[in-house]
Amino acid sequence: MQPAIHDAATLRQQQLRRIIRSHRRRDTAFGVLGLLAMMVGVLTLAALFTGMAIDGIPRLSGDFFTSFPSRRAGQAGILSAWVGSILVMGVTALFAVPVGVAGAVYLEEYAQKNWFTDVIEINITNLAGVPSIVYGLLALGMFVYTFGLGQSILTAGLTLGLLILPIVIVTTRESLRAIPQQVREGAYACGATRWQVVHDHLLPYGTPGILTGVIIALSRAIGETAPIITIGALTFIAFLPPLPFSGDPPAGVFDWLFSPFTVMPIQIFNWTSRPDPAFQQNAAAASFVLIFMTLGMNALAIWLRYRLRKNIKW
Repeated sequence: MQPAIHDAATLRQQQLRRIIRSHRRRDTAFGVLGLLAMMVGVLTLAALFTGMAIDGIPRLSGDFFTSFPSRRAGQAGILSAWVGSILVMGVTALFAVPVGVAGAVYLEEYAQKNWFTDVIEINITNLAGVPSIVYGLLALGMFVYTFGLGQSILTAGLTLGLLILPIVIVTTRESLRAIPQQVREGAYACGATRWQVVHDHLLPYGTPGILTGVIIALSRAIGETAPIITIGALTFIAFLPPLPFSGDPPAGVFDWLFSPFTVMPIQIFNWTSRPDPAFQQNAAAASFVLIFMTLGMNALAIWLRYRLRKNIKW
């Protein structure tokens, strides 16, 4: 009996080794496949970025950033475009961030879990995947024609704010859900109100994730073209929005909100549509600047998340 038992144990060990080797081969194959898939995206991006840098870097100069667009490619710049992008992004953030965070806090901490909130959550998730041109058409009918805001910086900021609002809500809710339930229970046990729990515990602990989601949403908005074209952004603009209390008569504090505008993607689109190779070089340089603006926003998100997570003590 003992040899038979020994042979059975040996057979089981051999089968186990074969199963382990098979699983290891599958893990290795999956890892290689994942690496190849990642390299396809990385190498494609690197090739495009390198070609853009080769064409655009020679055009970058101080005059390129401080000059208005021109019919002469050598004199054209992106002053009105990058200023317009910053102003539009400011309006977008001021609208989308408070509304998105407040909506997420309400849905996650205050709203009752019933069919009505389920419908709201489903619609918010679906809105995050709606094509941006739909938001442009919505803004054209609502902000431009119904509310009479015109083709202005305010209209563009509200349009992009609606575009990224579902993203802000979803990422904020995920950040709140990631906070351990014991934090809420401990605060309630000490007699804290619901608002005190949210204000003193949940929002500080969830801020790293919330900021990351906000910056990622703004990074998407800064490169959007379709909704901005739909509401009537100018492709050629040789002036800046009025500064408060400047000019004669003096401009009001908020007059710049109703000024015509252009943004970086619109300027790039305008230059790429021209056959002159010099304008193509300008478009490559502007695209290079836009990519660095986006990378800078993402780097800021990573840095803020790192700093805030170091300061959090559970």
